[in-house]
Amino acid sequence: MPLIEIWKKSPDQLRDKRVQQIISFAGSGKLLDGKDASKEFRDFISQVPSEMLSRYADECLIQRFDDNGLALQDIVNQVGRRLGFEIEYGRYRGSGVEIGHDGIWKNSDNHSIVIEVKTTDTYRINLDAIADYRKELALKKKVQEEKSSILIVVGRDDTGDLEAQIRGSRHAWDIRLISVDALIRMLKLKENVEDPRIIKQISEVLLPREYTRLDGVIDIVFSTAEDVKEEELENEEEPGEETKRTTKFVTAKFTAESIERIQGKIKKPLLRRSRVVYASPNDDTVVVCLVSKEYTVSNNPAYWFGFRPHQRQILKESKSSFVAFGCGSQDSILLIPSREFDNWVDGMNITDLGEQSYWHVHIHLEESKFILHRKKGNKEIDLTKYLLKD
Repeated sequence: MPLIEIWKKSPDQLRDKRVQQIISFAGSGKLLDGKDASKEFRDFISQVPSEMLSRYADECLIQRFDDNGLALQDIVNQVGRRLGFEIEYGRYRGSGVEIGHDGIWKNSDNHSIVIEVKTTDTYRINLDAIADYRKELALKKKVQEEKSSILIVVGRDDTGDLEAQIRGSRHAWDIRLISVDALIRMLKLKENVEDPRIIKQISEVLLPREYTRLDGVIDIVFSTAEDVKEEELENEEEPGEETKRTTKFVTAKFTAESIERIQGKIKKPLLRRSRVVYASPNDDTVVVCLVSKEYTVSNNPAYWFGFRPHQRQILKESKSSFVAFGCGSQDSILLIPSREFDNWVDGMNITDLGEQSYWHVHIHLEESKFILHRKKGNKEIDLTKYLLKD
């Protein structure tokens, strides 16, 4: 049975396995260019949560086994995919015919990054050879040389010698260097923010920049802090003067529990793309998952959510999309097709903060019915039929 089928049918069989064991279950059990084990392994890591990717990367660096460097190469490329790049896997081993790059990442501005992955920087890296890969790729029209750069991803944080080698080379302006650990921390940061401007800034850190002026780096730090602060404020905001919070609330745990139930309903794995946006591995299905603590409004349970313009746009652009509202607990999750929900949005109250604007989604539980309350003059919507049932 293919590795991905085992994961879909019985994930607990694989969840705690080491990456070396995972590879042994894939095809022939040996990572080779163009072979079944490689395809199965890449399909598998495209569907596991980022926590497992992080663990596999650590195992590739700590444990020595035949394919550890090749597995790390695939894992790094998958991290690039989740950072928002369009990726092309490279080759495991060089050949006289194919270019020996480890991967190509392309961003939304059509800038391409040629990837080189090293488990260690113990040995001197041939920077000329890596630069030649980029030139060959440009000749084959796979990248534009003037809109491309090189990123070397290494397994160690202590990269002083390699940094000095890059600074002293003629390729210094085209090459950037990052550790595997820092790359994965970038992914975790992306998954915990919501502002699309911050997400774009995070990926742009990997492009060559002249850092004499540090404004761009500082922008990321402060924007991220503001994004987290906004989430905290939203979670504390109450719908009106007559409301009363009635339950203890932990956003991250509630969201994870909600996504687990939603996956069971739509029969697809969902991977975290940002703080509230989840998508299937190939991005053909997108879910915006918003959760609310329970309040009391006029003696009825009530829930409040902030729905943002960029979330609306993400849902519109997807082939299949839903907006989910977790109302107080994982037992009360409303899963609404976004095309239906979109018809109701303009009738909601909005807080206009420019790019940080949001619509107020007020849902009340009245006589066992979940009712969407909108601004005056717009009819209420009965959402009860969207309640997830076991």
